[in-house]
Amino acid sequence: MDKEISKIVKDTDLKHIAIIMDGNRRWAKERNLPTMVGHKKGVDALKNTLRACNDFGVKYLTVYAFSTENWNRKQDEVDYLMELVAITLTNELAEMHNEGVQIRFIGDLSRFSEKLQKILENAINTTKNNTGVVLQIALNYGARDELTKAVKNIVASGIKAEDVTPDVISKHLYTAGVPDPDMLVRTGGEQRISNYLLWQIAYSEIIIESEFWPEFGKDLLAKSIQEFGRRQRRYGK
Repeated sequence: MDKEISKIVKDTDLKHIAIIMDGNRRWAKERNLPTMVGHKKGVDALKNTLRACNDFGVKYLTVYAFSTENWNRKQDEVDYLMELVAITLTNELAEMHNEGVQIRFIGDLSRFSEKLQKILENAINTTKNNTGVVLQIALNYGARDELTKAVKNIVASGIKAEDVTPDVISKHLYTAGVPDPDMLVRTGGEQRISNYLLWQIAYSEIIIESEFWPEFGKDLLAKSIQEFGRRQRRYGK
């Protein structure tokens, strides 16, 4: 399977996959398990997917881990998610570093605790020179918030209105310097974007998988890439 999928990745020039990791809570509910178990299984799914990207030759993986709207969830769930991020990055960092993963974060990190911010900063600094898969984790991320901040930064920088171009806007986004996603995968069957990478996915192929995120991994990623390989990307032509 690896050779077949790697060929599709190469032939289609598939560089960047973005994923909306949806369905942790529904997966747990169907099994009469606590919500937190679903989130923990979601971490395992991310590890499997990250390794699959490496096996298939995909350079960039961007995942939606915590949105600006997720603060509205119950406080105990929010607290657990923050702790899960901290524990995962602490326990898994050495292994990801050894595997050549470069970790980045997109979103407004200033709202997080000082302890968590230090953990995030350490992950960035430890892996910044790695040359393997670039893992972008969206934390406290919302596309409208990102675009609002970009506009404010452009205005503050003194750029004249007539000099604002799509390229200028792209350079002021959290994802500056990273190619736009070729493919956006959403698990859990929902068919909406949920305020995710609204600028960057203008020409992404959108693939909806019915399986919940904890069920995702190498096989389902391969299935999504196969579907991507059947698409014709015309860019309006």
